[in-house]
Amino acid sequence: MKKLSVLVLAVAAVLFTACNHADRAHQLKVLNWADYINPEVKANFEQWYFDHTGEKVELVYEMFDINETALTKIEVGHEDYDVFCPSEYIIERMLKKGLVQPIQKELVDDSIYYFDNISPFVKEKFQQMAPSADITVSDYTAGYMWGTTGFIFNPQHVNAEDLHSWAAILNPKFENRILMKDAFRDVYSVLVLYAFADQIEKGEVSREELVRDITPERVEAVKAILLQAKDQICGWEVDFGKEEMTKGKAWMNLSWSGDAQFAIEEAAEMDVMLDYIIPEEGSNVWFDGWVIPKYAKNVKAATYFIDYMCKAENALANMDEIGYVSCAGGEKAAAEILAEMNDEEEWPETVDASYFFGDEPIEVEDEILDPHALHLNPVYYADKSIIDRCALMHDAGDAQEMLLEMWNAIKLAR
Repeated sequence: MKKLSVLVLAVAAVLFTACNHADRAHQLKVLNWADYINPEVKANFEQWYFDHTGEKVELVYEMFDINETALTKIEVGHEDYDVFCPSEYIIERMLKKGLVQPIQKELVDDSIYYFDNISPFVKEKFQQMAPSADITVSDYTAGYMWGTTGFIFNPQHVNAEDLHSWAAILNPKFENRILMKDAFRDVYSVLVLYAFADQIEKGEVSREELVRDITPERVEAVKAILLQAKDQICGWEVDFGKEEMTKGKAWMNLSWSGDAQFAIEEAAEMDVMLDYIIPEEGSNVWFDGWVIPKYAKNVKAATYFIDYMCKAENALANMDEIGYVSCAGGEKAAAEILAEMNDEEEWPETVDASYFFGDEPIEVEDEILDPHALHLNPVYYADKSIIDRCALMHDAGDAQEMLLEMWNAIKLAR
């Protein structure tokens, strides 16, 4: 979900093209979001691979900033990336179109088998992407990072009570003080829950249905809300929101939880307090995952790389670097992750993260932890009561054009 400047991406593309002439049998071509890995984790892979296989591999690493643009390289350009890290709805689309290979886990030595570190919660959510009942999604992808969408806000200017609903974007006291993510699917997926909150309350429709089934009525309802909110919106941002929030130019920002955590930490260094909240109507819970595309040339190294990224110590290093939450949290990884993250002194209030770590008590460094009452950063691990109100985004299919038309109309209205 992180972004990078067009210039840097262009330079990376040139370097990447030059590398294409090298020996593909000893290359691993990875396509990942910008700023979405710990540099040391990336740098250590080649040696780790040699240590475990006795083979040399050159990691060729390219970055992207838009899901659809990256997918086009594979779907239309037939680019031979070995590993790709798209978001959930793109994974769903790739499964529908036969653009991914099953992960051949048998290629990895059992002694370093880390695939099981993925949380069962993630596997369950990923299975909702299956285009048919006979496909097991975890055979094709391993979760990397996940999070939610909510409001970053400055408590000096905004009371948390004002943000219990997505209706906050309509509040005239926030005129010209709200930033929105320039991501039409994410914005639509949360505002449709607000637009039809009464129907959710009455049991006439579920959050999952609202986010999955995109209809003209629902698109028009979201469009009307955004048009009504235009006086409050001061801009549409991809990666400059945290800076505007720190400077006080904006008071709140509809954003991803990982960007929120990054902004909170950056602002704290400048003695500015920021916070994060998810409105009561619910939100979307999103996931990015590793896949081996159809045209991959080095499947063995790709499989080892995905397994390497599932290793608990690498998951923690990546989380610490980028501010997003690893999908690692299965039985093999839970104790190691909680040993680093469960901190009563820093997070005195508990969160119920049993949805992620399971219901059973977990032994961590001679202490037994209750997954229903963990001392975790709530931006990273929202309470179960919040996650229960979150829905997964899906491939829009033929409705994509309708969403784009709505988004263009909103942007022109500014």
